[in-house]
Amino acid sequence: MRAATVIGAGVAGLCVATELVARGCKVTVFDPSPRPGPQCCSWWAGGMLAPFCEGETAEEPVVRLGRQAAAWWQAQGVAVARQGTLVLALGRDRGEIDRFARRTVGHEPLDSAAIARLEPQLGGRFDRGLHFPDEAHLDPRAALGHLRDRLEDAGVAFVAERGRAAGLTFDCRGLAARDVLRDLRGVKGEMAVLRAPEIRLDRPVRLLHPRIPIYVVPRGDGLFMLGATQIESDDRRPRVRSVLELLSAAYALHPAFAEAELVEIGVDARPAFPDNLPRLRRIGGTIHVNGLFRHGFLLAPALARMAVEAGCDGTIPEVMDADHG
Repeated sequence: MRAATVIGAGVAGLCVATELVARGCKVTVFDPSPRPGPQCCSWWAGGMLAPFCEGETAEEPVVRLGRQAAAWWQAQGVAVARQGTLVLALGRDRGEIDRFARRTVGHEPLDSAAIARLEPQLGGRFDRGLHFPDEAHLDPRAALGHLRDRLEDAGVAFVAERGRAAGLTFDCRGLAARDVLRDLRGVKGEMAVLRAPEIRLDRPVRLLHPRIPIYVVPRGDGLFMLGATQIESDDRRPRVRSVLELLSAAYALHPAFAEAELVEIGVDARPAFPDNLPRLRRIGGTIHVNGLFRHGFLLAPALARMAVEAGCDGTIPEVMDADHG
């Protein structure tokens, strides 16, 4: 049985470990944390598997590789909601709908009646929108916990103290890998979790705005995750301005959010390379899996598969940099 070592147990590390187990490898994961939690950048993710919407600003590989994500997560036994994504804009920002439509594919135009059929509680509030029916979403925290449990059941050893790596080695440490990957940078993201049991949404809703676009992701049991801030910084402190903008935009989507309970505010810095595209980089005997930017749950499955193919089969994936070691 071939030995393999994974360093880091965030979404990238857990996906790589899952692909290695599928290859029959004996896997050890080095990570100081006993369980996925707030110390992990993946903990604060939105969980949207929305490759077509991401195509508004992302390069073609993000859309193409991201289309594999929903099926991969479902194959691991993770609950994936396939209700699509609803994109809306307030009356004064209607032009944003046209701009978004021009820059994306895979959408259906909606009028007021069609919006009300999809999301009855938003009926009468918006007269135009877009529906991306082939997109999906998941609960990131539940997904991380599920993968960890599944790997432990398969015999993967999770070790808190980093020791000598055995066999194939994959470094999935995110921003912590800047000690080796000098061109990594942090991109700050801020989020809030609200409890609003009187509001029901069945799918993520993106509210377009020329300055502060947001997304609202239903998490079940009246919980909603708000996000979308993107700041060029690795500062992990929440800022009043960003939180106010998130909450104001949620209120604009539905006034009942004004009475919601503010359950949680979270901040973390996501690892990104200068072009915001992920890549694999072989340095010596280690394959680095990094630069997932804001696409962790969307791109980790494809990147993990390519990393393991490179390690086990000697392939050179499209996202592999030239050998640095």
